[in-house]
Amino acid sequence: MTRHVAMAGAALALVMTLGGTAAYAAGEITPPAKAFAQDPGSDYFLADYTAYEAYLKTLAGQSDRMKLVDIGKSEEGRTQWVAIVSSPANLAKLDEYKAVARKLAKGEVSKEEAEKLATTGKAVVWIDAGMHATETVTSQGQIQVLYRMLTKTDPETMRILDDVIVLFGHDNPDGMELVSDWYMRNQDPQKREYNSIPRLYQKYVGHDNNRDSFMSQMSETTNVNKVLFREWYPQIIYNQHQPAPNGMVVFVPPFRDPFNYNYDPLVMTSLQEVGMAMHSRLVAEDKPGSGARSAAPYSTWHNGMERSIAYFHNAVGLLTEITGSPTPMPLNLVPDVQLPNGDRPMPAPPQTWHLAQTVEYQWSLDRAVMDYASRNRERMLFNIWKMASNSIAKGSKDSWTITPTEIDDLKAAGAKVKFEGRVTGSPTSASVDPSLYKTILQAPEKRDPRGYILTADQADKPTVVAFLNALIKAGVDVDEATKPFTVAGKTYAAGSYVVKTAQAYRPHILDMFEPQDHPHDAEYPGGPPKAPYDVTGYTLAYQTGVKFDRILDGFDGPFQRVPDLIAVKPGAVKGSGKAGWLIDHAPNNAFTLTNRLLKAGAQVSWLKDGAKAGKQSFAAGAIWVPYSSAAAGVIDAGVKELGIDAWAVGSKPGGSALPLKPIRVGLVDVYGGSMPSGWNRWMFEKFEAPFQVVYPQRLDAGDLAKDFDVLVFADGVVPAPAGGPFRAGRGYPQPKAEEIPAEFHPWLGTVTDETTIPQLKAFAENGGTVIAIGASTRLATAFGAPVEVATAKTENGKLVGLSTKELYIPGSVLRAKVDVTQPLAYGLPADVDIFYDRSPTFTLKSDAKGVSKVSWFDTDKPLRSGWAVGQERLKDTTAILDVDVGKGKLFVMGPEITQRAQSYGTFKFLFNGMLYGPAVSAGK
Repeated sequence: MTRHVAMAGAALALVMTLGGTAAYAAGEITPPAKAFAQDPGSDYFLADYTAYEAYLKTLAGQSDRMKLVDIGKSEEGRTQWVAIVSSPANLAKLDEYKAVARKLAKGEVSKEEAEKLATTGKAVVWIDAGMHATETVTSQGQIQVLYRMLTKTDPETMRILDDVIVLFGHDNPDGMELVSDWYMRNQDPQKREYNSIPRLYQKYVGHDNNRDSFMSQMSETTNVNKVLFREWYPQIIYNQHQPAPNGMVVFVPPFRDPFNYNYDPLVMTSLQEVGMAMHSRLVAEDKPGSGARSAAPYSTWHNGMERSIAYFHNAVGLLTEITGSPTPMPLNLVPDVQLPNGDRPMPAPPQTWHLAQTVEYQWSLDRAVMDYASRNRERMLFNIWKMASNSIAKGSKDSWTITPTEIDDLKAAGAKVKFEGRVTGSPTSASVDPSLYKTILQAPEKRDPRGYILTADQADKPTVVAFLNALIKAGVDVDEATKPFTVAGKTYAAGSYVVKTAQAYRPHILDMFEPQDHPHDAEYPGGPPKAPYDVTGYTLAYQTGVKFDRILDGFDGPFQRVPDLIAVKPGAVKGSGKAGWLIDHAPNNAFTLTNRLLKAGAQVSWLKDGAKAGKQSFAAGAIWVPYSSAAAGVIDAGVKELGIDAWAVGSKPGGSALPLKPIRVGLVDVYGGSMPSGWNRWMFEKFEAPFQVVYPQRLDAGDLAKDFDVLVFADGVVPAPAGGPFRAGRGYPQPKAEEIPAEFHPWLGTVTDETTIPQLKAFAENGGTVIAIGASTRLATAFGAPVEVATAKTENGKLVGLSTKELYIPGSVLRAKVDVTQPLAYGLPADVDIFYDRSPTFTLKSDAKGVSKVSWFDTDKPLRSGWAVGQERLKDTTAILDVDVGKGKLFVMGPEITQRAQSYGTFKFLFNGMLYGPAVSAGK
C-alpha cells in the first residue's frame, strides 16, 4: 500500500539522518515535537513505524540512558526494536544483570545465593506498545514516555533508573505502519479514521497476535518470547491496550476470577499489589475513571496472551485498556459507573476526550509500574526465585493441583459421610470430614506428573518438533534421550523427548500437557453461564495430537538438554525398488510433499486399502508415487527437509487408488480481514498449498471453475443471522467505495444468500469442492444438504440456537470418533481431539443420500479440556460430513479444525478435503 503520511518525506528524513544533532547542542535530547511532523499524542496525528524507528535511533545516539536492541524481524520484514532504559552504570553491566535475572527466574541458585543476588540485581520490567495496531494510543504514548525517561532528573526518575532496567518493546511494527498511514492518508483531519483499514493489522492474524503466546507461530511473538523467557526474564510484563469500558478512562488490574490453577499463588497476590499501586497513583494525581475486576470481563485463565503467559512463568502480567483516539471522542455518561465502589474508586465525568489526556494517563500508569519495581526491587527479585523454587520442589515430589472437578468430588463424598464439625466464623458452605482431603484431593492416582515422555514412535514426528519448539520458545527445558531407557517398566527408544516438571516454568508445562478444568461460572446461582474472556480449553499436547506418557514418580535416564530450537530430523528414502515410492499419509508434511510433487507434474495417488513395504504397513490413504525423474528429485530433497520417509518399492501396490490432480484453491476472505482465514493463509504458505485469496465480489461474478477447483470458507466468513444456530463471525464495518483507494474496491462486499450462495452451489454441482469450517457450515443448510442442525431447535417455526443453559461450550477440546476409511479422514487416528467453540453439529435426515459421516461424538461426555455445559446433547451428532453436491463436494467441518493454527492434529481434515474433492470429481 502506498504510504500517505503527511510530512514524513524528505524533511523528516533529513532530521532523522542527522540524528537531531543539527538542531540540538551536544548532550541535548531531541523532543518528539521536533522529531515528528506533529507532536505524537496531539489531535489528528499518528506517527508511523518508520518515523518511530528513526526516532528510536536518534534517542539511542543522544542518550546514555538508553540502548537500542534489534530482537528480530516482523512478518513483513521490519526490525522489531527494544529500547532498554536504565542508568548509564546499569547499561554498562547489562550482561551481568541479565545473568542475575536468569539465575533467579530459573531457580538455579540456593536460597542464600538468591537473597544475595536480590540485593545486587536490578528489577527488570517489560513495557510494550502497539500489540493491536488500531489501539493507536499506546504507540504514540510510548514515544512521550521514552523521551521523559531520558530527560527527567527528578529524584523519582533517578531512583527508577538506578533500580530498574526497563525494556520498552513494540509488538507489531507492521500494524503501526499500516494503521498510521491509513489514518493520515486524508489531508482533511476531520476525515481521518482507521476503522476502514482493508486488511488485518498483523500480516496473517490481526487481533489474534495476542492469542499466539504459547504457540509462538508468528515472528513477532517468537521475538518477544525470546526476550521475556529466554534472555531477560522480567519480573513484570506490562501489555498496554485499549479501549476502556464504556464511560470509563482505563481498566487496570486486578482481574476477575477465575484464575488458572497451575500457577503460583504469589503471582496473583503480587499482581494485585501492582495493580492497586497503579490505581492509587491515578487517584493521587487526580486522574479519575479507572476500574478493576468487575468493571470488565478480563480474567487470568487463558495462556495465549502476552500478559497472561507471564503468570505461567512466575511473572506479574499486567493489562490495561485505556480510552482515546487521535480523533477527539466522547467519554460517555454511563449511570452505573458514576457510583464509586471498590472496583471503580473514582468515576470520571463525561467530556470530550483528547489523545493528549490518554498520553498523560499512560505516563502515570507506566510510572506507577516502574516506581513499584524500584521500591520493591529486592522483594520482586527474591519472589521470582521463590516461585521458581516452589515449581522445582513440586516437580520433585508428590504434588496435587486442586481443580473444580476435585472439589465436586469432595462435596459428593462429603455428602455421603456424616460430619458435624465445629462452626467457626461464617462458612460459605458446609464443612466435610477432614480425612477426605487425603482420600479425595490427594488420592495417589491424582498426583501431578513428574514429567512427560514423548515416545520416538510418533505418527507425525515433525508435528512433535513443532509442539516441543513451542515449549522451548516459551523457555521450557526439554531433554532428549541419547540411549534406550526404562521408566515404570516401559522401555523407550533413544531419541525420545522428555519434559520434566521439576523446573521453573512447571506451571506452563502443566498447562500445555494437562486438561484445563474451567469452573462452572454462572451469572448468578442457577443462572446462565458467564462468558469467559477467551477460550477455556486449549491443551496443546491434545490439539497437536502428540503421543506422550504421564510419569507420576521420579525418574531419570540418559538424557541431554536440547540446547535450542529443535530441527526436524531428516527423513530418508528406504529400500531400493524402482517402481515408485510409498509415503505414510499421517504426517502433515506429507501434504507439503504432495503439493511439491503435483507442482512438478508427478503422478500421485491415494491407496484406498493401504499397502505394505516389507515389514512396514501403511493405513488407508497411503500415498503412491510411480517412478519418474521429476518425482525422484522432489522426493530425494523433500524427505530430507520435511522429516518424513519414503519407501522405494519394486512393484505397484494392488488395490484401488484415487489419482490426485493439481489444485487451484481459493481462500475466501473479506474486506478488513478474517482472522480464521488469515490463520489458514499462514498454514497454506507453511505447507505450500497452491492458493489465492478471493473476495465475495469474485464469487458473485460466477464462472468459478475458470479459476478454482476448491473454495475454502473459514469460520465466520459466511455471515449468519443473530439468534440462529450458527455463531456469527466477527464483522467489520465496510466503507463506501469512494472513501478508499481504488485498489481495494474489489475487496468490498459480503457473502449473501441472494447472490453468492447460488454461485457457490452451481460451482459445486459442476464439480467444484466447497469446504466450510465452523459457522460457515451454514452452507450445508443453504445448499439444501440432507442434514439437520443438531445444535438448534425450532421456536415459532424458526430455527434458533440452543440457549447457553442448554448447550454452552465456549472454546474447548473434545474427543471425537473418526471413520479412518473415509478419504477425508486419511492419516487421522480413530479417536481425535478436536477444538470446538460453540460449533454446529448435524444429524442426517432419515432419507439422506450422498452424505457420509466422517467424524462424530459417540459419548455424552466428550469434553477433554475446558468447559462444557450440556455436552451430552452432542452425543450421536456429526461434526464432519462429506456431502455430494451434483458432480462436486461440500465438506462440512463444524468444529474449528484449524483453530489459530494450533490444532495440528486435525489439519488433515482440511488438507485431505483440498485434494480429495477435486480428485473424486475428476473421476465422475
